[in-house]
Amino acid sequence: MVKVKVGDDIVLHNLKVRVRFDYKGTRMGRLFGGKSVEQVAEEVREEKVALLRNVPVQGVTIEDIEMSNDVYTVTDEFTGQPVAFAPVTITFSADSLDDAIRFAMKEEFRKVEVLEPEQAFLNRFDIERLLFAINEQLKEFKVYLERKFEKG
Repeated sequence: MVKVKVGDDIVLHNLKVRVRFDYKGTRMGRLFGGKSVEQVAEEVREEKVALLRNVPVQGVTIEDIEMSNDVYTVTDEFTGQPVAFAPVTITFSADSLDDAIRFAMKEEFRKVEVLEPEQAFLNRFDIERLLFAINEQLKEFKVYLERKFEKG
């Protein structure tokens, strides 16, 4: 919960946030009969959305998942190969800034919009907790990237 000023009072309020994740699809290495990068991106998106719908995230309540955005393709600047991205927009409520950060710190993260509250007040302790949570998520992301690049 974040602190919100209502009149002269400070009250606690959940965060309501909308994030966009773009799930990546790349060529699978098959020369003939393989799936297109667009198909792979769509399948990855569907798998990730199924996990979001079925596996609870502590401190986060999923309110809406929108998959209506079209898959788009770009050329990878390092390999020159096409890469497709399947966007999904997720609206969720979070019990705290820490929970929102943990949920949003993903490789696929592209955009964030805080829907509620309009303003929040952070004291010294809140800022310290926020910075600590960001650092913890960066450490976890670093470990994830190291494992990812070791495999392949």
